[in-house]
Amino acid sequence: MNEYEFTLTFDLPGDQEDPEQYVDALFEAGCDDAVPGTGLPGTIALEFVREAESANEAIESAIMNVLEAIPGADLSEAKPDLVGLTDVAQILACSRQNIRKYMDTYHEFPRPAFTGKTLLWHLWELASFQKLSVPTTIVDISKITFKINMSIQQHRFESGFKDTA
Repeated sequence: MNEYEFTLTFDLPGDQEDPEQYVDALFEAGCDDAVPGTGLPGTIALEFVREAESANEAIESAIMNVLEAIPGADLSEAKPDLVGLTDVAQILACSRQNIRKYMDTYHEFPRPAFTGKTLLWHLWELASFQKLSVPTTIVDISKITFKINMSIQQHRFESGFKDTA
């Protein structure tokens, strides 16, 4: 068994204004290994530390537990996926400057997925850079969260495209 750390964010069903009402139901449904966050109206985020045989099993079981507790909830994001240099430094317990030095020095450092004021990478892509020793459990979970987020975005695109056609 491995321990996987990840965050799942769900849009709440209907016009639910008080996500706090779900906290007990989440605990009873098996999310006793998660810390809920209710900062954004209409959503609930759960930070999990779940033991499972695989990253996929950890996330799938967590999603099923949440949907059991909150029927009609809709998964809107899974993390870790997109990360900045500071996030990577925290994961690797080193300085942001150290990661920045790798980015500036090595041409094989992965290119960011998003550029602008802040550069963002998909965590699983950064893990392919040999100078960074990202733990296997984090690499595994980041590959699954990437796939989930791509699926969510594909669904949003297709839904939006149908509405405007």
